[in-house]
Amino acid sequence: MESRQLLIVSILVLSLFSCKDNTATTSEMTSADTKPNIVIIYMDDLGFGELSAYGATELKTPNMDALGNGGLRFTNGYATSATCTPSRYALLTGVYPWRNKNAKILPGSASLIIDTAQTTLPKLLRNEGYATGIVGKWHLGLGAGEINWNETIRPGPNEVGFDYSNILAATQDRVPTVYIKNGNVVNLDPNDPIQVSYEKNFEGEPTGLDNPEMLKMKWHHGHNNSIVNDIPRIGFMKGGEAAKWVDEDMADYFLTDAQTYVKKNKDRPFFLYYALQQPHVPRTPHPRFVGKSGMGPRGDVILEADWVIGEFIKTLEKEGLLESTLIVFSSDNGPVVNDGYYDDAVEKLGHHKPAGPLRGGKYSLFEAGTRVPFITYWKGTIAPGVSNAMVSQLDLFASLASLVNSDATTEDSKNLMAVLLGKSESGRDELVLEATSRTAFRKGDWAMIPPYNGPARNDLVDIELGNDSVYQLYNLQDDIGQQNNLAESHPEKLQELIDSYRAILKNSDTDTEKLQLD
Repeated sequence: MESRQLLIVSILVLSLFSCKDNTATTSEMTSADTKPNIVIIYMDDLGFGELSAYGATELKTPNMDALGNGGLRFTNGYATSATCTPSRYALLTGVYPWRNKNAKILPGSASLIIDTAQTTLPKLLRNEGYATGIVGKWHLGLGAGEINWNETIRPGPNEVGFDYSNILAATQDRVPTVYIKNGNVVNLDPNDPIQVSYEKNFEGEPTGLDNPEMLKMKWHHGHNNSIVNDIPRIGFMKGGEAAKWVDEDMADYFLTDAQTYVKKNKDRPFFLYYALQQPHVPRTPHPRFVGKSGMGPRGDVILEADWVIGEFIKTLEKEGLLESTLIVFSSDNGPVVNDGYYDDAVEKLGHHKPAGPLRGGKYSLFEAGTRVPFITYWKGTIAPGVSNAMVSQLDLFASLASLVNSDATTEDSKNLMAVLLGKSESGRDELVLEATSRTAFRKGDWAMIPPYNGPARNDLVDIELGNDSVYQLYNLQDDIGQQNNLAESHPEKLQELIDSYRAILKNSDTDTEKLQLD
């Protein structure tokens, strides 16, 4: 194993020094025997300002910080979207989510939104000899049509490129509240079949709305349907008692599986998409972490996630894989404090700023909706540092394809492998950003938000959405908090961004009924 690691590092160093520009090919960097392992650690609703490495002072995240301080920490790293399903779609397909009308927040019973004929990141890596696995949150739909949860569920992760999958179908707050391994519900008792509906309750089943006395966590908005583990959920479920997860054990459950996956596949190149559920609601830390942050369950689950990541990194190190593994760490969208439950997140936030200096949050077209922690770590290969280059999770498709000598690409994904390795600062120049079917635009140091109807703020979650009756234009270099709208004072710059933005969208078959381009 040590000889394999030394060979990888030697080839990479020699090839990178021979590169003449930031788009230098990586074909010389890898061969069938030297391709690095690839791990994507994906957080859920983690904001730009949550990590100590990104300036947080009230939370200590030593294991996330070890990645950020020991690798390359991007200050302009983006998810494609301000909500989870669209960002996950883009991550795995290299395609802007607004090109797919179904890439919106999905119920737990939704059909798979990735075409099984489509090239995906796990497919391209599998074609290059990789073992491919997903452990954790999926939320990209399952099956085609009505799902029978009591039989093997297809299509799903295994049909879009993953050899192995152990997932929750949607989110921790949505039914069905069961784990699904390679298409089959884990621990399902055939004598207690699962039924799921997002339209009406099953007769005799209690709900959060009608049975508040049964709850250990009260709902604030939208989470008042079926009760599982004394927590009200979105959607209705009946049966499957033996298969239902214990929320407080979820982090440990997926950690153990991720560690097992690494150990089983350590003798060949592997790709692991490790999708954590924290700090999405309901925030249910294991008793080991309750009260540790002083910020209530939201802070506690961030510390829990930090510990989980540390334990996973220890496994890579123990197995002798740390020097031969590229790790990408990021989040699917920006932060939200109250997202449907009374859990003291607002009351105990204190001086912590989940979005850091950014405006907005989850669901928002302002920067905090999509600018997130973004870190690349590869011990011995990526030098520690900070990069101001603009990069998107959209670009992992083409970049990782290049790394493993694949010619797979998409119109939207850019090969920024040299940037991700810290060998160039020439990242993206422009990027379309999305939030709940609305889009905005980033070009250079400038951000433009078109006019949209709708409320300026989502009062339930207390987040500014970015809607306004006029165009908004911000110079992020001078005004990262987006306080000064320069649309009127810089009409030429505004028109430049509008033209570039339209050029990307004009040939798209996207659903832009809410977009006011004129």
